[in-house]
Amino acid sequence: MLEKPSVLVVDDDEKSVATLKRTLRKDFKVYTALSAEEAEEILRFEYIQVLVCDHRMPKETGVSFLIRVKEQWPDVIRVLLSGYSSLEDTIRGVNEAGIYQYIEKPWQPEQLIHTLMNAVELFELQRENRLLSVELKVAPSALEKEVKQKKEQLKKTYDCDEIVRTPDGLLDKVIQRVCQISSFDFPVLIAGESGTGKELFARAIHYNSARSDGPFLAENCGALPDQLLESELFGYKKGAFTGAYMDHVGLLEQVSGGTLFLDEIGEISQSFQVKLLRVLQEGEIRPLGHSKPRKVDVRIVAATNRNLEEEVKAGRFREDLFYRLVGYVVQLPSLHERTEDIPLLANAFLKHLCEQYARPFSGFTDEMMQCLMDYRWPGNIRELQNEIGRSFMMTPQGEPLRAEFCSSRVLRAAPEDMEMELEWVSGVNGSLKEKVAQIEEQIIREALIRLRWNKTKVAEELGLSRVGLRQKMERFSITENLGSGVNSEKVG
Repeated sequence: MLEKPSVLVVDDDEKSVATLKRTLRKDFKVYTALSAEEAEEILRFEYIQVLVCDHRMPKETGVSFLIRVKEQWPDVIRVLLSGYSSLEDTIRGVNEAGIYQYIEKPWQPEQLIHTLMNAVELFELQRENRLLSVELKVAPSALEKEVKQKKEQLKKTYDCDEIVRTPDGLLDKVIQRVCQISSFDFPVLIAGESGTGKELFARAIHYNSARSDGPFLAENCGALPDQLLESELFGYKKGAFTGAYMDHVGLLEQVSGGTLFLDEIGEISQSFQVKLLRVLQEGEIRPLGHSKPRKVDVRIVAATNRNLEEEVKAGRFREDLFYRLVGYVVQLPSLHERTEDIPLLANAFLKHLCEQYARPFSGFTDEMMQCLMDYRWPGNIRELQNEIGRSFMMTPQGEPLRAEFCSSRVLRAAPEDMEMELEWVSGVNGSLKEKVAQIEEQIIREALIRLRWNKTKVAEELGLSRVGLRQKMERFSITENLGSGVNSEKVG
């Protein structure tokens, strides 16, 4: 059994510590400390991957404590919880304490868990990079070969042919265009709903281009205020502003020779749009505090879930920047628009989970797959992946994923053709009462089949008592097919 990743929670408020531990213990091995001294003692003797610290501490600020943690345990990923923070505190935290993420109070459980999972991934990546650096010193030629193999593996992973889709389907046409435009060094705008895989396509464009040996970096433009975003992208000189204690090379210079992915480009302010326009027009930047511009060699791939043309018409997005970004527009369809890909994606996600947790691949029941096909997936591929993961955790090893383990929102999704299935009612002779009874019978039968004749769940979903459901089944002469082999919970 794989060991859970380790998290150390530091807060002088016992209730806050208890709440955090209760929220995280399912996914993490949680250590707790009520003071910086107690936390340092744990760090000396335990293997800690991520440290979550409250900004308010009795003797010092969370930032000051995390600065010491960075010096003594630099590999530990540092996350700060704060109900308030000034821009100066934020910059100091990023520069001196190397804080990975600020999380504002009151925090949301899903956001917190997602952030800490990403922090664990970063910890493992840093650990792998450190090991690679050691190998580079010990055996340069062997490591160069391994690095080359890793790069080749990345190129293979993000090869257009590896993206899951149905041949000749809606997404297949998009991928053909992506393959065609990747080799041309023009800006690309990827448009689509959240969760449709915009970063995946940005990476595919990079690794199928002449820049594939160069770096690929991503920045979420909607996550940072203007000043921090400018610092991150353009860099700054020591002393350029309060808290700038050392020179910082911006992402636009770090990614020279490669590709920079700017997610949520539609969220940037108009004042920052002007600065980004200069990069695209002149191919140069001016870091904060520097008097002379610097040339940069970078391909920009931007993404948005907004309609930028409408934003331009409304005056919220600069027209000149828009036309600089749209060397080519990749419009990604929603998952609901390409339902033919759902079985392929579901099987790919399940196969990955089975490999990760050393389980045999057992597939899906027909009812489970039908539930996945009927649901509209407003969260797109990301939501589907999470749903498969949820059902995988609930399913006994060796058994196929069953519909009963789907989340309630997926189970509640009526098939799109339900309206067609009920059209016959309008043609039946009889009173309104008789027609309503037929619809009621159809709904009960559909729920019984979908929930595998678990009458307790059916009664709960339909807002009936168990006795009420039994009476309606007797009224409509609905009996369970005992030959189906499905165990049910009897009513009464």
